[in-house]
Amino acid sequence: MLDPSSSEEETDEILEEERKVVAAPKVGGARVSPSRTSESSVGLQPSRSSNVRPSSPSPSVASEKEKEDLEKMQREEEERKKRLQLYVFVMRCIAYPFNAKQPTDMARRQQKISKQQLQTVKERFQSFLNGDTQIVADEAFINAVQSYYEVFLKSDRVSRMVQSGGCSAADSREVFKKHIEKRVRSLPEIDGLSKETVLSSWIAKFDTIYRGEEDPRKHQQRMTASAASELILSKDQLYEMFQGILGIKKFEHQLLYNACQLDNPDEQAAQIRRELDGRLQMADQIARGGKFPRFVSREMEAMYIEELKSSVNLLMANLESMPVSKGGEFKLQKLKRGHNTSIIDMGQEDENQLSKSDVVLSFTLEVVIMEVQGLKSLAPNRIVYCTMEVEGGQKLQTDQAEASKPTWGTQGDFTTTHPLPAVKVKLFTESTGVLALEDKELGRVVLHPTPNSPKQAELHKMTVSKGCPDSDLKIKLAVRMDKPQNMKHCGYLWAIGKNVWKRWKKRFFVLVQVSQYTFAMCSYREKKAEPVELLQLDGYTVDYTDPQPGLDGGRTFFNAVKEGDTVIFASDDEQDRILWVQAMYRATGQSHKPVPPTQVQKLNAKGGTAPQLDAPISQFYADRAQKHGMDEFISANPCSFDHASLFEMLQRLTLDHRLNDSYSCLGWFSPGQVFVLDEYCARNGVRGCHRHLCYLRDLLERAENGAMIDPTLLHYSFAFCASHVHGNRYGTRPDGIGTVSVDEKERFEGIKDRLRVLLENQITHFRYCFPFGRPEGALKATLSLLERVLMKDIVTPVPQEEVKNVIRKCLEQAALVNYQRLSEYAKVEENVGRLVTPAKKLEDTIRLAELVIEVLQQNEEHHAEAFAWWSDLMVEHAETFLSLYAVDMDAALEVQPPDSWDSFPLFQLLNDFLRVDYNLCNGKFHKHLQDLYAPLVVRYVDLMESSIAQSIHRGFERETWEPVNNGSGTSEDLFWKLDALQTFIRDLHWPEEEFGKHLETRLKLMSSDMIESCVKRTRAAFEAKLQRSSRTADFRVPQSICTMFNVMVDARAQSAKLCAMELGQERQYHSQIDNLIEETVKEMITLLVAKQWYTSTMNLLGTWLTDRMDLQLHVYQLKILIRIVKKKYRDFRLQGVLDSTLNSKMYDTVRNRLMLEEATASVREGGMQGISMKDSDTED
Repeated sequence: MLDPSSSEEETDEILEEERKVVAAPKVGGARVSPSRTSESSVGLQPSRSSNVRPSSPSPSVASEKEKEDLEKMQREEEERKKRLQLYVFVMRCIAYPFNAKQPTDMARRQQKISKQQLQTVKERFQSFLNGDTQIVADEAFINAVQSYYEVFLKSDRVSRMVQSGGCSAADSREVFKKHIEKRVRSLPEIDGLSKETVLSSWIAKFDTIYRGEEDPRKHQQRMTASAASELILSKDQLYEMFQGILGIKKFEHQLLYNACQLDNPDEQAAQIRRELDGRLQMADQIARGGKFPRFVSREMEAMYIEELKSSVNLLMANLESMPVSKGGEFKLQKLKRGHNTSIIDMGQEDENQLSKSDVVLSFTLEVVIMEVQGLKSLAPNRIVYCTMEVEGGQKLQTDQAEASKPTWGTQGDFTTTHPLPAVKVKLFTESTGVLALEDKELGRVVLHPTPNSPKQAELHKMTVSKGCPDSDLKIKLAVRMDKPQNMKHCGYLWAIGKNVWKRWKKRFFVLVQVSQYTFAMCSYREKKAEPVELLQLDGYTVDYTDPQPGLDGGRTFFNAVKEGDTVIFASDDEQDRILWVQAMYRATGQSHKPVPPTQVQKLNAKGGTAPQLDAPISQFYADRAQKHGMDEFISANPCSFDHASLFEMLQRLTLDHRLNDSYSCLGWFSPGQVFVLDEYCARNGVRGCHRHLCYLRDLLERAENGAMIDPTLLHYSFAFCASHVHGNRYGTRPDGIGTVSVDEKERFEGIKDRLRVLLENQITHFRYCFPFGRPEGALKATLSLLERVLMKDIVTPVPQEEVKNVIRKCLEQAALVNYQRLSEYAKVEENVGRLVTPAKKLEDTIRLAELVIEVLQQNEEHHAEAFAWWSDLMVEHAETFLSLYAVDMDAALEVQPPDSWDSFPLFQLLNDFLRVDYNLCNGKFHKHLQDLYAPLVVRYVDLMESSIAQSIHRGFERETWEPVNNGSGTSEDLFWKLDALQTFIRDLHWPEEEFGKHLETRLKLMSSDMIESCVKRTRAAFEAKLQRSSRTADFRVPQSICTMFNVMVDARAQSAKLCAMELGQERQYHSQIDNLIEETVKEMITLLVAKQWYTSTMNLLGTWLTDRMDLQLHVYQLKILIRIVKKKYRDFRLQGVLDSTLNSKMYDTVRNRLMLEEATASVREGGMQGISMKDSDTED
């Protein structure tokens, strides 16, 4: 941007633009009239000048297209003029703000993601997943990124959010962070590695993937610069921003900037004073003419006038509080304007009169002594120096120098309160005499500088002292006298007045600003701090005038006129007169702008030479602006415009600009934009309700067209308007405005209806308007705003049941919307009308169930917090959503073939989700699911029971009793089937306790029955095997017998798992089967041991002894047989053979024979040497 004050640098650029403008044909270039017009013209009215309007062709020749083009060009020209006029008002707000400041407490907005950036991010994550990056990651992190990529980045809802301008990089990061928190928490603990460390590491890797190959330092620099521009803007940046907003060309800005003197705070303050005077006069005109806006009650008309006046008085107070000078010691006078006598208490005039002490000024002088010329009489080595003083102040001295080279360059700084001070500079040489007490003065010079005096060094002839032969002494020095902030102009004028300056005389005048509304014209004498006389300029009007006859002195005249008083001034220079009139025009605050009687400024553009300035630079810029047609915008009276409609246009264009910048603003203006809009409203009297109604309307239009708008922002503006419209009867008004117009009330009601429709639509589409809970807190704010919109006024809360019903209706519709879109996504709708196999239909239904569960989980994860106050409605929403799915599920299950168990995975999928959800467990859909599958489960168990029973029957019929694992083939198959069936039913996790207990009891009972059958069939086979086996005394057990015993052992082990109930009092099935197995095993052992082995052995001994009935046994034979019988009896008794079996008839026969033989042997041969059949029953 060009420096506005550098006219020389911009001359070539503007001259080039001038040539373009002159060469371009003017279409519809009518001038803008400052008179007030209708709202449709936004305060601008074209004149009927025919010399600039293009001549239209005759109706017989002109085509419709030419007419349309002409009308379009005229509309564009009118639009351009509106924007230029609006830009003038905006520039003044930026140049001299006195009401608003740029807010520094606004939330920082994040850079938004564009479609192209989203695609780039997708590609970066895809590269990571493909292994094309150097980022080292474990499997858990890769899985998390894969899930994030599939669920979030590829989601069409995210694409919509990017399109709406509401998605930032921070949103992506927060969603990933939330996405991985549950995953990390579920990971097993690792010694020395905390979960927080893992989270931080994953986030850092995510940032690396997201950033890609970009240099993080450049990214940080860019972010820092953008953040700075988001926080605070300089005036030049604000000008540039609003040039873009309003479509103003740079050269147009430069012309307007220079012509409006925006770099001159005095001119801007004067412009504000004139505007405020105009607004007070307008208030009086409204009061006198009765042209009030339509208010909701007649009593508000008088209040409206008071509000207009109080708002102007507030602006006056704000302007008054602006500092006039930096550190000035004069006090600020709280004075009212003097033009509008209708609202001024004339009795206060005496109280507000200035005294001479109120206008004391403070000046800073710099005196720089360069060199002395003409010093010839002194010896070259003599020492010389200078002193300087401002009369009445301290004295300073330069360094010493030799007479041959009397140069110094020494600066002395002084402060004085004299507008016409006397500066004395003396030249001394050191005295060489022994008795000399003082140095010898060679010469002096006395100067009377003013702030208008030349600043550069000049030669001054010195007054030579007596005895100094050098009569032509000259000293080169510079005296710079700074102009205080509160001194607006100074110089010598001729003046005569009625009450002051009663004699026509040339005096030194200073225009002093005491406060923002108090100026004084003061005349001073030399070396005096207080003015001789002063004229307070309140109520005066300054203008150019012709030379006055009879007044000798002065060449160019002007006067200051007030009712009953006229003061005539004259200057010796035309340019000085223009500067005086401009300064006094700013000071008086008059509405009439003085125009010089002659144009003395000439610009030789054709010759290409620099402009010849015979008038002030401000006049040069004004003439240049007039040449380009800008003077109508500059000189237009702001009070005659409809600022409500102008501001409406400004705010709309600013919002468009804001929504199209690089920030995810959600409708919030930047601090600089808020500052300019605040200042415009305050300065031009735009009502707060009108501002927020327009803002709401613009925001609603954008939101309805798909832009992401922060509901908190809507809430703020809506609450303001609601308080304004309804607040009067309750005494609560947001901006102190008590009047409510009919237009405001009607517009508010319309906005309220539109806002309610929008909010209900957003809640209905909450998954798509606020995907993944972003922007953060937006859905919760939307619900809060809806509750506020439903209120009839600002104090009566809406019944909770009414709010609940509205949200319930929205969520019911949301369930339908969500399910329809989900069905479309799953491509279920494509199968309608085509022949689809039951298996394919079931497969689609299971896929759809997975998506349904994913939607419900996302709702819980991202949206449950927002609906925390209405959690029961979210449960109803989920049930409604599931009921819609139930229709498709029922249809798919109906076409499945009978006794088909492929649908059980669907039950498991849904039940596993529902049973852990506190709200949905045993809910409506869950019960429907149970009712649907309970008969299937019962039927499945029945068929499995029949199948297992048949397999037992067939298996034992064909059993070979070959060993298989822990038993036989049939037993292994039986126990596997029973275990698989119980595992399957257990994995169903049947939610209804009673039916679940029934299933468990039935399966345990069935298992007990099946095992009992297995045991009995095994025993029968055992007996049959024993009967078929040969009875030998080798005591070897066949493999098949061992297998049968293994089956019994395995049955006992399996019964503990398959037949035992978890409840302590329900173990009867297990006990019964255990007893059966134990008894059966005993019987089998008995059969095997007692009958097979013991009986056959005893029979063999009995037969052997019977064959030798007539023979006496040898002692050795007797001893051996006694030992065999006793040991066999004892061992088999220890193995559990019953006494009835042990003491069989054959045993008694063998025992009696051996006892007889023992007795015979004892008598014949003298004893058995301790071996005897006695006590064989009790002997261990």
